Amino acid sequence: MIPAKKVLLSSLLSASVLALSPSLFGLSAVVAAPAVAGLPDFADIVDRTGPGVVNIRTTERVKTGQPQAGADDEEMQEFFRRFFGVPMPRQQPNTPNTPNTPNTPRNKGKGGNVQQEEVPRGVGSGFIISADGYIMTNAHVVEGASDVYVTLTDKREFKAKIIGSDTRTDVALLKIDGSNLPRLVIGDSDKIRAGEWVLAIGSPFGLENTVTAGIISAKARDTGDYLPLIQTDVAVNPGNSGGPLINLKGEVIGINSQIYSRSGGFMGISFAVPIDEALRVSDQLKASGRVTRGRIGVQIGEVTKDVAESLGLAKAQGAMVQRVEPGGPADKGGLEAGDIILKFNGATIEKPSDLPRMVGNIKPGSRATVNVWRKGSARDVSLTVVELEADKPAKVEEKKPKQEAVPNSLGLIVSDLSDAQKKELKIENGVLVESAVGVAAAAGLRAGDVVQRLNDIDIKDAKQFNGLVAKLDPKKRAAVLVRRGDSSQFVPLRPSTSGN
Repeated sequence: MIPAKKVLLSSLLSASVLALSPSLFGLSAVVAAPAVAGLPDFADIVDRTGPGVVNIRTTERVKTGQPQAGADDEEMQEFFRRFFGVPMPRQQPNTPNTPNTPNTPRNKGKGGNVQQEEVPRGVGSGFIISADGYIMTNAHVVEGASDVYVTLTDKREFKAKIIGSDTRTDVALLKIDGSNLPRLVIGDSDKIRAGEWVLAIGSPFGLENTVTAGIISAKARDTGDYLPLIQTDVAVNPGNSGGPLINLKGEVIGINSQIYSRSGGFMGISFAVPIDEALRVSDQLKASGRVTRGRIGVQIGEVTKDVAESLGLAKAQGAMVQRVEPGGPADKGGLEAGDIILKFNGATIEKPSDLPRMVGNIKPGSRATVNVWRKGSARDVSLTVVELEADKPAKVEEKKPKQEAVPNSLGLIVSDLSDAQKKELKIENGVLVESAVGVAAAAGLRAGDVVQRLNDIDIKDAKQFNGLVAKLDPKKRAAVLVRRGDSSQFVPLRPSTSGN
């Protein structure tokens, strides 16, 4: 019996001989794999970029009652400040007292003497983008702060002014009084690639000048209308927010902004705002202190593969118009619910999230051309972009069924809309769904919905609709334009041979 160690050694030697001299065994030579490059050395990059990264701490002025006398109270106050960021609740003293610190402002009100105390609110990171003291960070780092303090790596501390912030992109611009400050070089986030090495510098949990590294996991992860984020596996934790994401050239390509976490700490997925997006925002903040965006007044949804096939589109792309705001730019320009927006100012819409970003970048008051797919053909619609305002929730009202009848092959029982109902809904055609069963119910249709179109045909009344349904090919899906409340959506339905 051969010992296990000898068997292993024999196997390793055989493998080595085979790798070195395949011809000895009558085998063809194996092409050697390319040599794997070593891991990058970030030390030089950190030396160059580190001085341009700053620590940001924010404070908040809170009103407190009169302080409690005694050393024990002072120790507890310090404990609460350092570990909880808020002052300890104070008890009403038996006798009047004076504020603990002479430089603390005191306000007199109806309730007696009240003092304002500056307490720590949070910490974050940022980076200098100009030698005269402009600093970029996240909006959530400075949101709600009474005062913002910036500390450089050489321990100089400045009180910063908030030039402006934009919550939609989570970008804020600060200004400190300084000159010849170490600034970071801005890169091009459009040229990044998945798998590229990157590093982050910041103050996780308040630990200043901390460096972590990883790779780009995805270039543009959709997390919101105006925020296509860079996804990385760089370790980012609370306090890293606002710090730079840096490539191997030492260029800033993003602002570390978010993490995916179930525990509150890093779990392998972090997100950064692309620097190109951040610069567009900071330029507006610097010029006017606010960001303006365009809007055209539509609610949009996804174009599924089934809907695309039903409507004759070559592939599932674009943004489907679910609702047109009455009196809005799209309404005035002639856009309709059920239109598929394929291009905006000549740029192709691959997915719905592309549209609000394109529209948002247009200066309000500008004319724009929208290419839409409607009833089997593409057409251009011209409209004027207006400024984006706060979203207004749509009023959704559900109609109750009036009667029961035999459902058609789509599982729908419908009735004609009265003139009053059409006027209330601000539509000219459609039928009211009284009941939905079978394939219609499975697709989510319900009583109170309005069917406006079947494939490319506008629906005028119940008789016409049921006649069209009876002629549908049961082997193909039909695109049914359904309105619910103020929103419209194409729903692909395959007729049932059983009729329900």
